[in-house]
Amino acid sequence: MEQDIARAAALLQAARRIVALTGAGISVPSGIPDFRSSSGLWVGQDPLAVASAQAFAADPQRFFRWIRPLIDQVLAAQPNPAHRTLAALEQRGQLRAVITQNIDSLHQQAGSREVFELHGHLRSASCATCGQQVAAAALIPRVRRGELPRCQCGGVYKPDIVLFGDALPLGLYWLAVEQLRQCDLLIVAGTSLEVAPVSELPQLALASGARLLVINKSTTHIDARADVVLRGDVADLLPRIVDYRL
Repeated sequence: MEQDIARAAALLQAARRIVALTGAGISVPSGIPDFRSSSGLWVGQDPLAVASAQAFAADPQRFFRWIRPLIDQVLAAQPNPAHRTLAALEQRGQLRAVITQNIDSLHQQAGSREVFELHGHLRSASCATCGQQVAAAALIPRVRRGELPRCQCGGVYKPDIVLFGDALPLGLYWLAVEQLRQCDLLIVAGTSLEVAPVSELPQLALASGARLLVINKSTTHIDARADVVLRGDVADLLPRIVDYRL
């Protein structure tokens, strides 16, 4: 492990345009569950039955019963050393962007400024009927009471997150793609890369000549093409890499 950390540190110290691609694993140490582990959010759930655009339209109450605990976990969470390390790399001028699948806003809370939230966030919600957007904080008391958060038009507010069957925000996606094409090091951190199209994003960086560092507890489909693969907790490993002295 120590040799791999040294190799990862050498990659990082040589890089000038770093991009980080992060997933649920980076926020697990902050108390937010991931999706696919034995204690994740999909245990005992069919994702398409609770967290798809079609399921929300058919039974929004079931969706809010499922997401209610997650909302409270996100509100209680604080950035961990991995979030803070990425923010520090940005402040040093090395990290150009964080591209994240997470909806918890912990990167911003840690101080990161260039954050591309490809799966949306929980800071606001929009009416599924008329499109009116409101701050999520105004709706949370109703959700906690088990009420459907309805708009004045009668529609139901949906958190501004990407559900299965929703399109990614295309403008944001293409801005993220441009960052990947310009980076010289991509750090894949805390994601199993199982959800398309995010799962294919590392290929874009590799095609442009970037080096690749993967930090995750489980294997990913891109491991064989990585310069360094580290298995373990991102909140432990990423600060060790940045602080390592060659």
